[in-house]
Amino acid sequence: MIQRVSGLQRRDAPQAPVQQRKPAGTGFGAVLQQELEKAEQPSQSLAFSKHAISRAQERGIEVTPDLMDQLAGSVIRAQAKGATNILAMDGSKAFIINVPNAKVITTITQEEMRENIFTNIDGAVFL
Repeated sequence: MIQRVSGLQRRDAPQAPVQQRKPAGTGFGAVLQQELEKAEQPSQSLAFSKHAISRAQERGIEVTPDLMDQLAGSVIRAQAKGATNILAMDGSKAFIINVPNAKVITTITQEEMRENIFTNIDGAVFL
């Protein structure tokens, strides 16, 4: 008791833990607001894997802004249905897309579509 009043403490006496203040903006409300803002932003943009880029070049598939918009729209529709790997196709070309990563895995031309069986997909979207 005397030690506490005089300000002296024994060295081996346990000390109360010091509470550290959280930096501003790390509370639950701030984290919730950040997550809500992320949800309101458009999902990640569509990207092509290195393999898909080389296949598109080899096969003469022109990737236009309009085509990118169509592919991005197909990813959004597939996400809504819970698909993970889709075949997005039109009359002349097809794309295998990994939906969670929004990444085109490969591209295929109409001639190659006739000879292939598409496996490991759980959805198809017509462009």
